[in-house]
Amino acid sequence: MLNVGIVGVTGYAGEELIRILLAHHHIKIAHISARLDKPKAISEMFPKFKHKTELICKDLDIKGINAACDLVFLALPHTVSMDFVPKLLKAGKSVIDLSADYRIREIGVYEQFYNTKHRDKMNIALAVYGLPEIYRAKIKQAKLIANPGCYPTVSILALAPLVALGLIDPDSIIIDAKSGVTGAGRKAAEGFLFSEVNEDFKAYKVNIHQHAPEINQELSSLAGKRLEITFVPHLLPINRGILATIYAKKVKGAKGKAKNLIDLYKKFYKKEPFVRIREEGVYPRLKDVVFTNFCDIGIKDEGENIIIVAAIDNLLKGASGQAVQNMNIMYNFPEYTALL
Repeated sequence: MLNVGIVGVTGYAGEELIRILLAHHHIKIAHISARLDKPKAISEMFPKFKHKTELICKDLDIKGINAACDLVFLALPHTVSMDFVPKLLKAGKSVIDLSADYRIREIGVYEQFYNTKHRDKMNIALAVYGLPEIYRAKIKQAKLIANPGCYPTVSILALAPLVALGLIDPDSIIIDAKSGVTGAGRKAAEGFLFSEVNEDFKAYKVNIHQHAPEINQELSSLAGKRLEITFVPHLLPINRGILATIYAKKVKGAKGKAKNLIDLYKKFYKKEPFVRIREEGVYPRLKDVVFTNFCDIGIKDEGENIIIVAAIDNLLKGASGQAVQNMNIMYNFPEYTALL
């Protein structure tokens, strides 16, 4: 039995981790914590857990976590995890960090987009980017997982076969993505009030979103050369889910290399339990993937151009579900455990 801890259980990702892990028969939730004035039953915070668990949420205590846990999920805000990861690793714990603190390998880029100095530069090189479809072998050996962001997960999975095989012009890539409000986290902010979001739809952080360098980094690695995509996120007046429509131009000779793109995608992802490729003319919608750990992908071959439509649940495949998938890989549990 693996003893796990969850730090930051009061956020959406932390709440989802509890829900998933309560159904995982290989683990025990040994510790949960958040910033609190006094201990409180998790069933008081989230009544849906009543009669399911008697877990008590305590204030964040590294000594208590180290004493109780083998693996720790950090569901903390960006720029906070880096204060705790070194202490957990020093105590011999494995860590899956759901923040962005260890995703971006170029420290200067991280500091630019997250507007803070990185306080644990030594462990960035240790971190494995936790996208199982690309880095499964490294994840198996990892002590620190940088769990990917939600927009990067859907974008990278949608583009990986084309970029890795050199079938598209990297400079032509345009990602038009839409997310539900939970993608911003559980926080009080005017822009996320019901009356501000309801019956509205808008683009935000146009081509300056903090997930752009993460997408660039991983696609550049697949392409074997540096690239920069155009990325425009939008806020949908719904709770959860991301749908991305992606446009790219083929390189010369691409037709000869890939006559059937759907077959190419199916072959690329044939061993992946959580990637589903649609048949010709069929494209995913959010209802197909919310409350699942799947990424659904549809492809339209337009001759010189390619259109990819991909969808995920931002809280599951884009956060907590993927984190548990990474844990399953690290500890040789069946990869789909508690996720199907």
